[in-house]
Amino acid sequence: MIISTGTASGKSLAYLTPAVASCLDGGTILYLTPTKALAADQLRGLRELRITQLRAACFDGDTPFEERTWVRQHANYVLTNPDMLHRSVLPRHAQWSSFFRRLRMVVVDECHGYRGVFGSHVAQILRRLRRVCARYGSQPVFLLASATASEPGAFAMRLTGLEMAEVTSDGSPKGATTIALWEPPLTELRGERGAPVRRTATAEAADLLTDLVLANVRTLAFVRSRRGAETVALTARAKLADVAFSLAGTPGPLPVDGSSGTASSPAAGTPGPLSPFSGQAIPSSPTDHGTSLPSPTQDDAPPASPDGHTPMASLDHGTSSPPPTQDAHPAFADPSTTPPSPGQGAPPASPHHGTTPPRSSHGITPPGSEQGTTPPGSEQGALSWGGSVSDPADWAALPDRIAAYRAGYLAEDRRLLEKALRSGSIMGLATTNALELGVDVSGLDAVLIAGWPGTRASLWQQAGRAGRDGQEALAVLIARDDPLDTYLVHHPQALFGQPVEAIVLDPDNPYVLGPHLCAAAAEIPLTDADLPVFGPTTVNALDDLVTQGLLRKRPAGWFWTRRERATDLADIRGGGGAPIQVVESATGRLLGSVDEPSAHTTVHTGAVYLHQGETYLVELLDLEAGVALVGGAEPDYTTFARDVTEISVLASLRSHDLGPGSLHFGEVEVTRQVVSYLRRRLQSGEMLGDEPLDLPPRTLRTRAVWWTLPASEVATLAEEGFDLGGAAHAAEHAAIGLLPLFATCDRWDIGGVSTELHADTGLLTVFVYDGHEGGAGFAERGYARATDWLTATREAIASCECERGCPSCIQSPKCGNGNEPLDKRGAIHLLDTLLRSTPTAS
Repeated sequence: MIISTGTASGKSLAYLTPAVASCLDGGTILYLTPTKALAADQLRGLRELRITQLRAACFDGDTPFEERTWVRQHANYVLTNPDMLHRSVLPRHAQWSSFFRRLRMVVVDECHGYRGVFGSHVAQILRRLRRVCARYGSQPVFLLASATASEPGAFAMRLTGLEMAEVTSDGSPKGATTIALWEPPLTELRGERGAPVRRTATAEAADLLTDLVLANVRTLAFVRSRRGAETVALTARAKLADVAFSLAGTPGPLPVDGSSGTASSPAAGTPGPLSPFSGQAIPSSPTDHGTSLPSPTQDDAPPASPDGHTPMASLDHGTSSPPPTQDAHPAFADPSTTPPSPGQGAPPASPHHGTTPPRSSHGITPPGSEQGTTPPGSEQGALSWGGSVSDPADWAALPDRIAAYRAGYLAEDRRLLEKALRSGSIMGLATTNALELGVDVSGLDAVLIAGWPGTRASLWQQAGRAGRDGQEALAVLIARDDPLDTYLVHHPQALFGQPVEAIVLDPDNPYVLGPHLCAAAAEIPLTDADLPVFGPTTVNALDDLVTQGLLRKRPAGWFWTRRERATDLADIRGGGGAPIQVVESATGRLLGSVDEPSAHTTVHTGAVYLHQGETYLVELLDLEAGVALVGGAEPDYTTFARDVTEISVLASLRSHDLGPGSLHFGEVEVTRQVVSYLRRRLQSGEMLGDEPLDLPPRTLRTRAVWWTLPASEVATLAEEGFDLGGAAHAAEHAAIGLLPLFATCDRWDIGGVSTELHADTGLLTVFVYDGHEGGAGFAERGYARATDWLTATREAIASCECERGCPSCIQSPKCGNGNEPLDKRGAIHLLDTLLRSTPTAS
């Protein structure tokens, strides 16, 4: 069964009740979650029940080895994640035999997080789990929980391979949430081809976070990258330090060391109860695989007005304060300048006990925070500074009320941050999507979302973090300089009252299925009876694995015959290949690792590499040795790799007419080569240079959607004076930016190629392909929604206020051709031609 209802609707209670009852009756429960944070939060809740027969324990990368034996032998409610299930529990199922024999229920919480290639891997892991359970004679119930998803039953069936009942009725009470669409202003800076540059979403988020904390509003700021979360926290702390200095009259401003990620308070100040940056520096630990979901992402019912979510008119603030550090990924946003109508905008920030603090520039306060009142959901004292704001010591501690939360911190530090946010000792937290999924941080008054989070479902999931106790709340979506963000702030109807996206995954992807068949054979030899469990393509995949020498076929079945661990064949959160080790050249210290496909773009020679708040420059990338040597540095710029791409058609699987042209979906081979990298100034995004690189090409067999135009239509466009190559190139860039609105992906999960005359089609052709081996389902979703997708692409280009093209519409940060040529008007006419009539599938 899948329970698919809104945030804070009682899903946890729905599975906890039968789960705890099963434990009391002698059974065991396996709880799966995408993130460690959610597992720790659930464990806290279970222990608060104080039921002696309930022996709950986490089994993940943070579990000490000395505790793991106890968990295997004695725990009856085990909380883990797909990574541990894949690498530890299933391969050692004999050590868990007692647990599996009594297994009554498998709870798959926040299951909408399993999408794309990662979701396809999890689908195969769950099939392996079903085999192991059958081996020990148990048939557990699979109970899935998700924020509202599109077609939840069909998705759950694809994820588990089991027939699914679905529960979608949500009668839970909800307070009203005001949704603001916020657009950063244009700056005087110019980017490529003279395009105007907007202020970054992270700079806006830091300003808004500062204002809200000053107004005693407990706030969570979601930022797209780990580096961005650190940047927002550090910038907001610096602003609060300036406020503390001006109000407390301390001898000098509070120093902020942006390079090391630390901030110190003056001697007169009293450190806050928890200061992850002050006194203990940046917490460090191995990467938390449980919090690295690309965009997560899924599913929460789009809160239309009847459900309590009130869309606010789009905002454009026009501040002139200098922009702080830019996000790790290039920012992308848009123009929407309708001021809030009376009653929609938030009232001015409330003064602190009669003293009005200085403002930075925005003045947003959630509904209900009128002057002289306590913010909604707060308890007197819990959200106050614990004394008169005229006391310099209290103001000096103000910066310690903001922190960052992301993967890479020690487990105990993450738990402390979660506790501090719940208690109110921290007022503002900048986080990645690590806190999106289900963690109980009730009592929040506001949520800031710096950049479109990937899906409508993820937007409502993040917005639902505020107001969870039924009180009114505020959620602000801050647009990046990106075609999709541009489209959304101009077309709020695309957000409000619309169903959430279908979750895309492809368990039959041979590059996913093959490694898991090997892992399954290593666990228990495969037999003919197992073939239906893994899907219709299993027989062909097994034949390929036997040919490759990975499996051996015997009368009794298929056997894993190698000495290596079969689970190492599947990198469930990466792209495959041996990881590249990132090593500090001066000390030989291992800083971390990068998956091989990403190494060309993230740790190429000259790249800026951020690790736990410290900045490094890559001195050398040695692909043969699998090492990237880095050295400490403090550059005032960030880097973005550019590549050139060639594509060839292997097979067209489906096609239909699209206006006078045609639309295809099929298999392609993509050859990509990183050729250079851009340097952009941190604070402004100003272009500093394009440096060449010499890296080998990489070949990818994947799936793509492409459309073509016949020569007669192309000739007409040429006669009207349009640059055909520039028009196709601009349409390709914008289409890549808009596809995440229709398929649960990020623009970095997909790529594209456009050409006036492609060798395989003989026509003007535009390709958009999945950036994962074997495909991930994104291009297929684009094929199915082509008319809606290309219509939105056309509208995003046409509605942008620039003259010749900019990052908000047709420019791409990863274009290997330096965004040349581009023809904005030509792209509009090209898309108008394609959309001339409604296609009919064939």
